Amino acid sequence: MSIAVSSGLIILISLAIMLIAGVPIAVALGISSIAAILPILNTTSAVLTGAQRIFGGISVFSLLAIPFFILAGNLMNKGGIAIRLINLAKLLTGGVPGSLAQTNTVANMLFGSISGSGTAAASAMGSIIGPIEKEEGYDPSFSAAANIATAPTGLLIPPSNVMITFSLVSGGTSVAALFMAGYIPGFLWGLACMIVIFFMAKKRGYVIKQKFSGKEALQVVLQALPCLLLIVIVIGGIITGVFTATEGSVVAVVYSMILSLFFYRSIKPSELPKIFLESAEMTGIIIFLIGCSSIMSWVMAFTNIPAAVSAALLSLTSNKYVILLIINLLLLIVGTFMDMTPACLIFTPIFLPICNSLGVNTVHFGIFMIFNLCIGTITPPVGTTLFVGVRVGGVKIESVIGYLIPFFVAIFLVLLLVTYIPFFSLWLPSLLGYV
Repeated sequence: MSIAVSSGLIILISLAIMLIAGVPIAVALGISSIAAILPILNTTSAVLTGAQRIFGGISVFSLLAIPFFILAGNLMNKGGIAIRLINLAKLLTGGVPGSLAQTNTVANMLFGSISGSGTAAASAMGSIIGPIEKEEGYDPSFSAAANIATAPTGLLIPPSNVMITFSLVSGGTSVAALFMAGYIPGFLWGLACMIVIFFMAKKRGYVIKQKFSGKEALQVVLQALPCLLLIVIVIGGIITGVFTATEGSVVAVVYSMILSLFFYRSIKPSELPKIFLESAEMTGIIIFLIGCSSIMSWVMAFTNIPAAVSAALLSLTSNKYVILLIINLLLLIVGTFMDMTPACLIFTPIFLPICNSLGVNTVHFGIFMIFNLCIGTITPPVGTTLFVGVRVGGVKIESVIGYLIPFFVAIFLVLLLVTYIPFFSLWLPSLLGYV
């Protein structure tokens, strides 16, 4: 048996056993990686190499963007922006069938992109719009399904921490290119869900005429404008070269703090220590996970596991489109039981060389990989956004699944478009000279 196969089996089996046993995934990644290298190196060398890889993996300047974007997201989450974005979404959706669910979709896209969290979007929007939909006669399960299906759009629409993670693990792919590449796929996801809502709502008679006077419309836009300016300032600054993604994350924190403390006055200074602590805890989890995954990345490279997987996959077929479909299906399965960040860290080194050998652009691969893993956040058994949306909606998961199926079909069709038509991912980055 080759070293690659034996090491791969050790990692796979030990990782599966530890995850089933409830071992934290970061610890499981580190231990399984060390176990895989023990037959090659002695115990002392394996442990010392693992420790060096952890520190080397997290000693990367670009990783500073993650804690700052997390802090900016937490400040905006608690800064009273949800209701302002909902009012803007109402203005945009008007009297379209299922207008409240359409409002939820647009609000999720806006709020998710600002907060960088699908679960935060599902929680904030579901808790505010859900009760209104119930009063207007909407089936709570339908409302929850629409909220759940559209919450992950903000993970594709930048700024997005998982894109920064992919940039690191893929060997320094441009964060700005990834940010720009995520816009069209994110909007296509939201648009596909809005079409599903349109037909489902029309069939059920969910039509409410929402009218705003000129003065009201202007007031709604002005109240939401400062929130939207965060995206314009941060993304605009990054793509124009005024500052890097890491520096942009600091700008996002400063802007969010000024907006929440002094403009909206929705956060008190006494609440800041708690927000800082929550952000630090989340950062610690992610950074430790990245450090432990660095051991696995090194072990896989050292034992040629990616090359072995690539050879095995290419031996099945040489058809590029079939291979991409297989990769998509594998990532969809992975997403059902693994969170986005660890999945991105583990499977990027495996699938990226295969896609590059097929002539797939790294940015394009990153986007359809993240798209796949976003779907995993709304599928059982580990879909965090699914369970948050169900809890906030006050419904049972079995009553929501039936409504979610049409959304899954629409989202999967968009995934195929994004996978097989690079234009959707690469047009904006190429327009700006990134690819």
